[in-house]
Amino acid sequence: MAENPGRGGSRVRVLLVDDHQVVRRGLRTFLEVQEDIEVVGEASDGEEGIARAEELRPDVILMDIKMPGTDGIEALRRLGELANPARVLIVTSFTEQRTVVPALRAGAAGYVYKDIDPDALAGAIRSVHAGHVLLQPEVAVALLSQDDQSPSAGRPGSLTDREREVLGLIADGRSNREIARALVLSEKTVKTHVSNILMKLDLSDRTQAALWAVRHGLAE
Repeated sequence: MAENPGRGGSRVRVLLVDDHQVVRRGLRTFLEVQEDIEVVGEASDGEEGIARAEELRPDVILMDIKMPGTDGIEALRRLGELANPARVLIVTSFTEQRTVVPALRAGAAGYVYKDIDPDALAGAIRSVHAGHVLLQPEVAVALLSQDDQSPSAGRPGSLTDREREVLGLIADGRSNREIARALVLSEKTVKTHVSNILMKLDLSDRTQAALWAVRHGLAE
């Protein structure tokens, strides 16, 4: 398939980053039969993945963690520094908390295991592309078991009623657009609420916000 950054239509453009060619080939073979997903490129390590992401500007990157040279976590950090807009979905066989937590803190939009059902993987790609945070149940449990909040972290009482509503919807996996529709607000207003929530609670991203909400009883 041609690896051209230009496109028409509204297909989700995906970049595959994994050091195993057989994994990339299997992912490409499956994803290319999805009518709304287009594989625009591949990379065999994090360094190449960063370069390809900057060149191709994909919507979603499927990223392994353990790769020679620049690993997936470092690639995530550097993509964040470059303000690359791609949403990164970690697809890995590593389940340890010491791997899961740093990846999500580095900016991953989701974390799934390589034994995920193929149709569920396609759904995960669509979900993170839509702005949702996606974690397999075991991953959420691993994160919730981390007592990683600082003494100065915010408390539920520091949020306004509207911010609590927005936070609950973030924890429900809603995108800003969906939150705006649910609360009859503009997307710009929702973005402001999200920024205020992250600032008040001393959190860095939506994933941490969602887990904070669960930990403090604001969501299931």
